[in-house]
Amino acid sequence: MSDSRISKRISAIAESATLKVDSKAKALIANGRPVISYAAGEPDFPTPAHIVEAAAIAVRDPKNHRYTPAAGLPEMKEAIVQKTLEDSGTKITPSQVIVTNGGKQAVYQAFQVILDDGDEVLVPAPYWTTYPEAIKLAGGKQVDVFAGSDQGYKVTVEQLEAAYTPKTKALLICSPSNPTGAVFSKQELTDIGNWVATKPNLWVISDEIYQNVVYDGVRAYSITELVPEIQDRTIMVNGVAKSYAMTGWRLGWMIAPDDAAKAAGNLQSHLTSNVSNISQRAAIAAITGDQEPIQKMLAAFDRRRKLAVAELNKIPGMTTPNPEGAFYVYPDVSGLLGKTWAGKQITSSLELADMILEQAEVALVPGEAFGPSGYLRMSYALSDDQLLEGIQRMQKLFS
Repeated sequence: MSDSRISKRISAIAESATLKVDSKAKALIANGRPVISYAAGEPDFPTPAHIVEAAAIAVRDPKNHRYTPAAGLPEMKEAIVQKTLEDSGTKITPSQVIVTNGGKQAVYQAFQVILDDGDEVLVPAPYWTTYPEAIKLAGGKQVDVFAGSDQGYKVTVEQLEAAYTPKTKALLICSPSNPTGAVFSKQELTDIGNWVATKPNLWVISDEIYQNVVYDGVRAYSITELVPEIQDRTIMVNGVAKSYAMTGWRLGWMIAPDDAAKAAGNLQSHLTSNVSNISQRAAIAAITGDQEPIQKMLAAFDRRRKLAVAELNKIPGMTTPNPEGAFYVYPDVSGLLGKTWAGKQITSSLELADMILEQAEVALVPGEAFGPSGYLRMSYALSDDQLLEGIQRMQKLFS
């Protein structure tokens, strides 16, 4: 089949690297290989029972069997307004909220609403694999601003200023970060917000999907709380997938100034119409209901985080900073490159991940999926036993 049959715009999209690695791991497992996969970024816990019960009740209510407003149920919007005030320190109105089919749709629509062809977006790297494709689909150009393990994977104002041009339309912020787990401190994010305030036409897209997945008393601040004057050009993205173990429920949202929210609502009215009413009812229960199950999940993630960092740092040539949020570790493996492993010289983290999968039957996502080579992403959202077993396999491989 000729490539010309498919549009150039869609042909240019790359498959999600994280899902690709996870699919490969699952295929090997189906063929009897004892693969341990650290690839997927989703909690291994079931959705809390009270949330499931809310969905069960909703499914039997005929009012949920019909179309509802494309931008979201009024009750869902009100719950998001309250959560945003409590967790993001930012006052919003229901008209600013667009309920979406997961955080990915919110990210996609945010870029569609503000970008024109050739507009540049400053993207701190390492970055989530979906950002580049969403930017390309909106006609934008991604400008990477890289911060390595020596900076705790956090970019500085000086770096942003150096990358800024007259074509820069937006800055992307993801804190806590996927893939690194890094969290900007109050001062670091305030400095970035104050810098944005000096650029009158610069938008901010703040991805806060891991906002409530933080450790050691750390708080993931929102840039709009710290620098309120830029709220009128900030789009916030969030959802219930990560905090509430609801990845399959597909419920996210975007919060935008009224003009951008109206534009996003118009787009969504043609793209998907309303999000499943059942998922919205479940999400309302998640946000407004008992938070104790969430704290139990966080305690398990914290335990695994500490175990992963301690054990990975026993591997010579691998440096693993301690993440303060999300459920990933992001080892710097540059010390393992340029050497021969399993009879082959390994020169990139892509080759290293392939070798680890083949030799140790451990699936990791290479740094190339998130920016420069020389890194691996490992999700610790899996059982303690599997977490330790996989790392021990790598310890043996590199001993």
